[in-house]
Order: sequence, then C-alpha cells, then structure tokens
Amino acid sequence: MKPIKIGLLPLYVKLYDECLSWMRPKVEAYYADVTEKMRATGLEVLTSPICRLEDEFRAAITQFEREGAEVLVTLHLAYSPSLQSEKPLKECRLPIVILDTTPDFEFFPEGSTEGIDYDHGIHGVQDMCNLLIRNEKPFSIFAGHYIESDVCQKVADCVRAHVAAKALATARVGIIGEPFDGMGDFRVPYETLKEEIGIEVIPYDPTVIASYADKVSNEQILSLKEEDSARFDNDGVSDALYEEVTRVSLGVKAWYETEKLDSFTVNFLAAGKTTGLRHMPFDRACRAMEEGVGYAGEGDVLTAAFVGALLHGWENTSFVEMFCPNWKDEYVFLSHMGEYNLRVAGKRPRMIVRSFPFADTGDPYAIMAPMMPGKAVLVNLAPLGKGRYALIAMDGTMQAVSDNSRFVNVVNGWFKPNTDLRTVLQTYSKNGGTHHSALVYGIEAESLAPIAEAFGWSFTVI
Repeated sequence: MKPIKIGLLPLYVKLYDECLSWMRPKVEAYYADVTEKMRATGLEVLTSPICRLEDEFRAAITQFEREGAEVLVTLHLAYSPSLQSEKPLKECRLPIVILDTTPDFEFFPEGSTEGIDYDHGIHGVQDMCNLLIRNEKPFSIFAGHYIESDVCQKVADCVRAHVAAKALATARVGIIGEPFDGMGDFRVPYETLKEEIGIEVIPYDPTVIASYADKVSNEQILSLKEEDSARFDNDGVSDALYEEVTRVSLGVKAWYETEKLDSFTVNFLAAGKTTGLRHMPFDRACRAMEEGVGYAGEGDVLTAAFVGALLHGWENTSFVEMFCPNWKDEYVFLSHMGEYNLRVAGKRPRMIVRSFPFADTGDPYAIMAPMMPGKAVLVNLAPLGKGRYALIAMDGTMQAVSDNSRFVNVVNGWFKPNTDLRTVLQTYSKNGGTHHSALVYGIEAESLAPIAEAFGWSFTVI
C-alpha cells in the first residue's frame, strides 16, 4: 500500500523570534521530533519552515497541496495568534486534523517555570479552533502527549479515514452477476449510489471475462502455483483443478485491472459453464483484498466499495458477515463461503476443494485459515433510504482459534465486542445495520468518524 502523505503545519508567533529568540532551537527540535513520531505511524510526512505570518502559512499549505498531501495536520509549537492562519486555513482544500500536544509531559508546581514558554500551545489551539468553527471549516482534533499517549496514532487513523472517504466518493465497483435475489438490505439503485456517494458500478460482460481467462498463459499459472506452494498447504487440490480455477481467477484479475476497478462483487449464482465465469473465484476475492482491491459477496456493490475504500487506509481490512452468536461467551462467529483478506489469516492457509453445489461448474478450490487474533473494529455502512446512510461501528477483539477447532474448511473469525453481545445486536439492528460488513484490525471505532462526517451520515459507536 502506498504511504499516505500529510502536511505537518508548524504554527508559531513572530513575537517570540523577536523577543525570545533563544526558544528557537528547542522549538525546531520539537517540530522535528513530532515529525518522526508521525512518520513512525506509517505516514509520509511533508514539512515546511516554521509559520508565523499569513504569507508563511499560505506558502506552506500551497506547498503541501502541490506535493500531494491528502490531509493537513496542524501542530502548535507554542502560541500562535489565529488571525495569522485564519485565511490560509479557510482557503485550504485539504481536510484538517489538529494534533493538540506539547513538548513536555509534566507541568507541575515543583517543576521548571521555563515550561511556560514551551507548553502553552494548547491555548493557541483554542484560539484557532474557535476561528475554524466561525468560518464553518470542519476539523478533527486529538489531544495528548505525543510520546506518552497514543495521540499520534489517533491522528494517523483519522488521516486514513479521510483518505478512505475520498476513495469511497470516487469508487469504481465491478459486479459479476446480479444482486442476490431477495436480499434487500444492501440494495441501492446504481444511479442513486452515483448521485448520493459517487460510486460508479460497472457490470461485467460474460464473454469478456471468458476471453480474459482464455488469454491466461500457462507460465502465469505456473508462476502463481510456485508462489502458492511456498505460502499455503495443499489439501488435495489436483493440478488440473488448480489450473482450471486459477485461469478463471487470473481472468477476473485482468478484468478488474483493465477496468481500473477499486472493488468488485460476485454473486456466486452467476457461476456456470455458460456464463463466462467457469468457476466461483473464491481465491481471487481473497487475493484481491490482500492486494488492496475491495470485495463483497452476493452482488453487494455498496459494501464492496466500502471495503475497497477502507483498504486505502488499513490493509488489514476484510469483508465479513456476522453468522452465529455465542451467547455464553459473548462473541459472534464471522464467516462467508470462501472470501476474506489473506492478510488477516491467523495460521498458515490451506488450499482445499470447496464444496459448491450451486452451479454446474464443479467444486473450486478455496484458501482457508482462521482469522488472526487482535484488536479490531466491525463496521457497517447501512443505506436507510431517502438519501440517508448510517455508519455503525463496534470495538472488540478477534479471538485466537485453538488447534482443536472443527471449523477448518470454512472462513472463520470469532469477534468479541467490548459491549455485551445482547446490547450490540439489538443496537446494531435498531440502527439498520446490514448483514454485510467490514472488519478492520488495529484501530478504534471512533477513528472512522471522518468518513460519516464527509458524507453527512449518522455515526454510531456501539
């Protein structure tokens, strides 16, 4: 995944350079240190000369925009009077995220009074935020010490959410087949998705998919097979079946790459000997998400677009469905027929022959592994009609799966929400949550708020 660029804007006051010039070395060192802490979160950080006057702020922001920054992060190095930065921030085309921090972790009666000069940036933040609100300029803000708290990570996740929102607004989603007959919760007319969100839907032509598959070379198949042999255990997948399914899989890949799709979705009932999709490409869905291409099942273009957008920010994102509750231990079983992001595999994956009685294609192979344990957020984008959408998220933990698990031939993940399961399920459905969702590892639910804010959607954290 290509690193996300931010512009880290340093705010200061000219008066201090004139009257307190001895502050400069420590202030510059502080800016450099925060820059490195933000880079440690995985972002590419653009910097500028320290800004004090309106022209300096404008020049820095223009530089960031020109160099491809996707979000502006502000950092008060000490106090900075808001009228100097007001107009450049109002004119800024980038989303604004405020890092509200100070050089020192402690400020207390017995400590050094020198800290007064360096640690009063918070009232510069307050000055600036008031002007942003009066100018109706949206912003996000996170406060805490940049070393002794997780504030830099929170800023980074907020940045990624802004990038995901931007990606969703320009998403190109391919669909193989039609939405599953009878499933209503994720359905939105394609023209409505384009008008309300920006999602463009590209239906597949069966003959085109077949032609892409036919053009796959034996060399391509052998090359992938060599990689797969190193990565996966093979539980009975014959060379002939591997070649058949992989030819279809690489054909689907050629289709979405040629069409420049950000995501795609497959209705498994579209598979068939005469449809052009000669096998259900379970493996391609897994590989696509691993490569940063979004996916959802059953012809759900909305969730596919959402998963693809989230992958712009967090590579450990997967399409999931809540299947079965464990009321006793308060967790829920996440699964699907054969599609999940290979990046979240918790054990060495196995290539198996997957029973597929739904078409005349025969059984394809699939790549199975339990989902890895760790902190995660389950998040859902729900259409509510009349131009309304809800973003619903819950914090939780993916549970480790023992070697004695019987769920070896199905996609399986075990999500334990931080809130009791009864409340979670009641609140989720009360807010309109659909049965197709995304799972994002390593973040907190609140980090996703900028996505809802960007589109004017409701946002609920359970």
